[in-house]
Amino acid sequence: MKRTIIAAFMLPLLAISCAQPPQPEQPAAPTIKNIIFMVGDGMGTTQIYAGLTANKGSLNLERFKCIGFSRTNSANNYMTESAAGATAFAIGQKTYNGAIGVDSAGRPQPNILEIARQHGLSTGIVVTTDITDATPATFAAHQKTREMQAEIAADYVKSDADVLIGAGREHFDQRKDGRNLLTEFMQKGYQVKYTTDDITQVKQGKLVGLVKEERVAGRGDQLARTTNTALQLLQQNKKGFFLVVEGSKIDDGGHANDLQYVTEEVIDFDKAIKAALDFADKNKETLVIVTADHETGGLTIAEGDLTTGKISGKFSTDDHTGVMVPVFAYGPGAEAFMGIYHNNTIFRKFMQALKF
Repeated sequence: MKRTIIAAFMLPLLAISCAQPPQPEQPAAPTIKNIIFMVGDGMGTTQIYAGLTANKGSLNLERFKCIGFSRTNSANNYMTESAAGATAFAIGQKTYNGAIGVDSAGRPQPNILEIARQHGLSTGIVVTTDITDATPATFAAHQKTREMQAEIAADYVKSDADVLIGAGREHFDQRKDGRNLLTEFMQKGYQVKYTTDDITQVKQGKLVGLVKEERVAGRGDQLARTTNTALQLLQQNKKGFFLVVEGSKIDDGGHANDLQYVTEEVIDFDKAIKAALDFADKNKETLVIVTADHETGGLTIAEGDLTTGKISGKFSTDDHTGVMVPVFAYGPGAEAFMGIYHNNTIFRKFMQALKF
């Protein structure tokens, strides 16, 4: 009888002790309206540190706190290249080398800019190479090979992206098929400009800017200025935007085994990164991602001086390598980009960030 009484007395206490304590209310997921996705073509960790050294010990990249690594291999090769590497970002699937916005069977797949537009966002692409080149093309075109420059240019007219800035005018108005794609852009309401100064004067509406392709010495601060112009135009859409920015010619320096070329282009790209980070600091609803499609050159730093900016190094190849490349994330949702993962995973992280 006594045991029964004790058991009856203890049951309510056990129920109290096993009950979950009140949980603090979870903070709401951060709002992400805008994504700025920045690709340093051919930029591995060594290129970054070479640029930091040449810039006398600092880069805007140091403002990032959330950092991961991307595994870059393509669907058919341990060594990827820009088309397959960027297509993985754009459509979320690994594909064969040379593919532009198509899967490993050659089938077109919706890219992240197309999906963003379907959700009412504005979109843009800003690069320092031909806009029909592999990396930017994967966000606007669907072709079986990167060599189909004429077809890629025609895809841009159909893409309806709001801002397109890069080089390669000849692919649009000096065509074998006789089409003048720039006239077609203007008929669709785009402003078409041919110099950095003219591009930066555009304050609203849709824009195509086609400038001469040059190294930093010739083009100056073109990338940072045109990035700022794109941001000013795209932010006018209250629903948000997705902007792709490429520091395209870091890769060229790697292929040329020219360390000065590499460091100049990294520092130039870093100025555009500053423009993106400053925008994100003011906007509070912008996620900035910086990564590379692959590393180029197998660069090794042999000697450097952070005070003078002097640096020397050696390259092990004039082609791409298979090493992982860093992924830097800044702003709301940045933590999702930490860790080690395949390059096509970045697409899914975009989709989750924007709640698509």
